Order: sequence, then C-alpha cells, then structure tokens
Amino acid sequence: MRSRRHPILTACLAALFALAVGFGLTGAPPAAAAAAAPVRIMPLGDSITGSPGCWRSLLWDQLQNAGYTDIDFVGTLNAQSCALTHDADNEGHGGFLATTTADQNLLPGWLAATAPDIVVMHFATNDVWSSIAPDTILAAYTKLVGQMRAANPAMKVLVAQLIPINPSSCAECAARTVAFNQRIPAWAQGITTTQSPVSVVDQWTGFDTATDTYDGVHPNASGDAKMAARWYPALSALLTPGDPGEPGEPGNGGCSAAFRAVSAWQGGYQGEVTVTNTSSTAAISSWAVTLALPAGSRLTQVWNGALTGTTVRDAGWNGTLTPGASTTFGFVASTSDAAGTPSVTAPCSAS
Repeated sequence: MRSRRHPILTACLAALFALAVGFGLTGAPPAAAAAAAPVRIMPLGDSITGSPGCWRSLLWDQLQNAGYTDIDFVGTLNAQSCALTHDADNEGHGGFLATTTADQNLLPGWLAATAPDIVVMHFATNDVWSSIAPDTILAAYTKLVGQMRAANPAMKVLVAQLIPINPSSCAECAARTVAFNQRIPAWAQGITTTQSPVSVVDQWTGFDTATDTYDGVHPNASGDAKMAARWYPALSALLTPGDPGEPGEPGNGGCSAAFRAVSAWQGGYQGEVTVTNTSSTAAISSWAVTLALPAGSRLTQVWNGALTGTTVRDAGWNGTLTPGASTTFGFVASTSDAAGTPSVTAPCSAS
C-alpha cells in the first residue's frame, strides 16, 4: 500500500532536518579541508634505474631527511632490494631502449597509470650500447617529452647526461656516451618551456666505471651515492621551498663556487662549477657566478645555467638552495693551444 504523507508535515520535517544540519546535529563529521596532494615523481629509465636502482633509495632518504616528505615516487614497477627502506615505485625497465619505448608508445600507459608531476629520466644507455645515432635517440626523447606533456601540460622533466659505460663487449661505448652526452644540453634548451621545463643533470662528470660500477655499466654502492647526490639538488629545487620541514626562508644566504677542470684538449676544455649555499640557516633563491677565465679563453657552451657575458646565473629550477645544499653547472670553453689545463676563479653572489 502506498503511504501518504501530509504536505505540511513533509515541509516541517524538511525544515527541521536543514536546521539540524546547520547546527551539526545530524551526526555527520564536518568536512575536512582537502589535503594537498603529494608531488608525484617518476624515475624513468632502464636497469640502471630499475634493478635495483639503489640510487633511488638514497635520493628518497636525502629528500626525507631534508624535510621534503610530501612526495610520492610513482611507477608501475616496485622492487625493495636496497638496504634503505624507501618508496620503490619506478619505471626502470631492464634492457629497454629509449627509442623502442618511444616507437612502441609504451610511455603513455605508464603515465596514465601513475600521473606524475615530475619525471627523473636516465634513459638511453642501451641505445648508445646498440650504436643508435644520437639524432635518433634525441628524436625519441622529443617524442617522450611530448607524451609527458600530453598527460600533464605542466610536467617538469629532469634528463640525465648518462653515467659512463665501459662494458668489456663494447670498446666504443665509452666514446659514444661522451658524444651523446654532449648533444643533450642543446636539445634540452630547444625543447624546454616555462610551463614544462626540461633540465639537464650531469651524471657523467666525476663518475668512474672502474670504481663506481660492478660491471662497467651498473652502479655499485659508490656509484649509487654519486647518482643520488647529482639528482638531489636538481629535484629538490623543483619542490616547494619550505616543504614541510621549513629549511629556511630564501634571500638571506651566501654562496661559494668551486671550479674543477673535467677535461682538456688542444684548443679547449670542459669545466664544472659547484655552487654551494654557505649559510647554515637561510636558503637562497638565486645565484650568479662570474667566471674569470684564462687569457685567450672564450665560453662556447653552458648547461644548467644562463649565460650573460662571463656571468652564469641559475637556470631557475636550480636557483633555490637550502642551507648547505649544492648544485652544479658545466661549460665548454675554447682556448689557445698553449693554454694547457685551465685555472678559473669563480666568485659567487646570492639573493
């Protein structure tokens, strides 16, 4: 039998219910403010990233200890075989090539499943080993970045200059890696945008296959530590300053700059400068280093920095340094044949 309810009674009940809701008498908890979503970071690459890729555990630990706890490493793979407990989600696929990954359109599915905000990419070692031309690899990089931006127009991308490799089965691999790495900064400069920056992280400089790998290719404990140390300043600079460990207010620190010659050849040399926030309490939001070059030297290329004359300023993404933190930039300079190993002074200023 259909029940009948008097219209006046129905109206009164509705009014009483609305009044109860207004005074919080219905038993439902008040709506909580929506928590900010963690920053989702995808480590992307091959076995150097994925199996076991213990540089990821060291990087996770560094970020956590620095107060960057509102983060989430993401990926469709997960392996917990490293000593440090960490968020092991990743996209490090052993044996994969960057070119094949692009050609077969594998990345869009991984992106859809994990929705990263930042991609940390060390990818192309197997391509170099397979003697694939740098132009072909960089075309694959371009396609992969396009797929990242299709998934997230504000995607931030960190791309590594590859660690050296020297496998016993490939005498040419070491030189091929150098040749490919030299192409990456110009490619990144050409594809970066304000909304979706693509930044280069030098993982090659200072890495020794004899002491930092166990087989000429894959990092050992020493190599993992070096990789994590290079990723950290670039990645932490993309995270919100003050997350949530409050590392310091920007703008009150000082900085130092240390130069080292990476290599020298007849008519030129490659240099690296490490910029360090010298304050123990205050962060800096920008830095500038003026290079005092030897007579006859001229800068021809700079990466991880913006060049004006002989002054290199931060590239934006690496300008903010927490107390004691460091970042690096590199450059190539031409010189007279008689210049030899260069000696460069590098005064630093910060704000």
